[in-house]
Amino acid sequence: MLTFFKQFFGCVLTSTLIAGCTQISHPDHPQSAKADWPSYGLNMAAQRFSDLSQINLKNIAQLQSAWTAETGVKATFQATPIVVNGVMYVSLPFNHVLALDAATGKQLWKYTHVRKADWPMCCGPANRGVAVAEGKVFMGTVDARLIALDAQSGQKLWDIDVAGNQVNTEHQDTLSGSDPNKTRKVTGGTGVGIAMAPVVYNHKVIIGITGVGYGLHIDNPRSDAPLGAVIGVTGRYGRPGFLAAFDVNDGHQVWQFDTIPEHGWEGQFTTKTADGNQFDRDIAAEQAAVKVYPDAARFGGGSAWSTPAIDTSTHTLYFGTGNPSPQMNDVSRPGDNLYTVSLVALDTETGKYKWHYQQVPHDLWGYDLASPPVLFDYQYQGKKIAAVGQASKTGWFYIHDRQTGQFITKSEPFVPQHNLFKKPSAEGTVVYPGILGGANWSPVSLNQAQQTAYVAAIHSPIKYTVHETEVSPGEKPIRYAASEPTNDARWGLLSAIDLASGKIAWQHKTSQPLVGGVLATAGGLLFCGEGDGKFVAYDSKTGKPVWQFQSEYGVNAPPITYQINGEQFIAVVSGGNSLFGFKQGDRILTFKLAKNTNQ
Repeated sequence: MLTFFKQFFGCVLTSTLIAGCTQISHPDHPQSAKADWPSYGLNMAAQRFSDLSQINLKNIAQLQSAWTAETGVKATFQATPIVVNGVMYVSLPFNHVLALDAATGKQLWKYTHVRKADWPMCCGPANRGVAVAEGKVFMGTVDARLIALDAQSGQKLWDIDVAGNQVNTEHQDTLSGSDPNKTRKVTGGTGVGIAMAPVVYNHKVIIGITGVGYGLHIDNPRSDAPLGAVIGVTGRYGRPGFLAAFDVNDGHQVWQFDTIPEHGWEGQFTTKTADGNQFDRDIAAEQAAVKVYPDAARFGGGSAWSTPAIDTSTHTLYFGTGNPSPQMNDVSRPGDNLYTVSLVALDTETGKYKWHYQQVPHDLWGYDLASPPVLFDYQYQGKKIAAVGQASKTGWFYIHDRQTGQFITKSEPFVPQHNLFKKPSAEGTVVYPGILGGANWSPVSLNQAQQTAYVAAIHSPIKYTVHETEVSPGEKPIRYAASEPTNDARWGLLSAIDLASGKIAWQHKTSQPLVGGVLATAGGLLFCGEGDGKFVAYDSKTGKPVWQFQSEYGVNAPPITYQINGEQFIAVVSGGNSLFGFKQGDRILTFKLAKNTNQ
């Protein structure tokens, strides 16, 4: 997942605290008639709840297409469009960028990204979006670069290599010749890249790297099915992840926080977390293994998947970390594997560690904290608490005191749960939610006034299996763990969570897993897309569908809303998702009320 905005660098930004401003001026778009979407989560708190209400329950039937743009790049499309001063900035698959007139869709400029030759992409060509501040557009790339463009012209101002030449590689050569996965098509890899949209705060661009949680991604032979097997092989694979801040003017690094500490990475060998989860671990064996693998932190994993939320009053940022490396296979990484699968709080100015909460110590299932954290004032037992929430892959919405990290409570499950935290086995252990979630990377929307969180989630049973492959006589067998979808039914669940009680206020089941995110507005509406191309508006209090648009391609990205010349727009990108088998495309869709609508 939001609270990003105030008077900043000479620009007065009226609706939310804005992280910066551009120099583009459109005299036909008077500033007084605007309400922007200036950062990934709308505001620094990442709430994705808009106060705009021109489009509402009474007139939603009159919502129609405003303009549509075809980008020319048909591939998995996950970006949140950014709208500042009447200009929409959209990052495309493979890190091209468009600037469009947000009222008409007219192209203002296009940046074409040239990737490094032979750089392996972790999880396909998609990225989550750009940040716009101080006259610049910032983007992290699939080849692990951070790029600054001039917001008015699209000209590249600077281009830095974030990860250096440290690239993870994985090969099917590590599997035996008789293993069926040895010859199957590889969809994704473990090349270091950047998936998250940056956030800009106090002259710093903050972003993190992904692809460090070593795992071999095998394609699914069904074109309409999600990713096939994910394999983690015992050994010295992977590297630590990090979140870092860079100067907005020249890109020099200001600070870096490594998601795997050099010392203390093994943690306390936890078997039970503060939220009551119990883990079956052979602690004595793990402690003995620390002596065998003393440098496990060098290969520790911990990707940074989600754009941080920022508490501007305390200069604290919050972000989630990914799985340890090797993925699912724990032989060569004893201990808790800090700070993987954790919510982490840092000082925004120095990157100094403040606290962490590890949802799943010694993770065996790929339970990354993928959905962005969200900040809000929590009404709890008669008190108002400055809280941070996070929708987990395990199926709970967690709530913490954001000053201390203390676990306060979690919601009832928003997806079915079965065999949660059961170990992989030779015969295969079916678990749900599994590696896909629960809540995957989809950002939530949170209505603070009504103390309600909206979560788009996935039900997809996963079988976890442990394999040992033959090697030369006298040598130790190669061990690996794999996760793969079962043939069971899978679907999506859109939920409204009553934060006061932790109960599910309502829930709507969809035919496909939900991935992409949601938008709630003061008009009483909740917007969410689906993999079959449906883009749906719901009554946010009841979950009843009240409007629908059918796109040619999957709608698997977070919607936004903005206002220009007194007209409210809804926008979303439609490009599907190859990892889920959703049809890929190249559309930017926008909607507004018909002219004759009584607003």
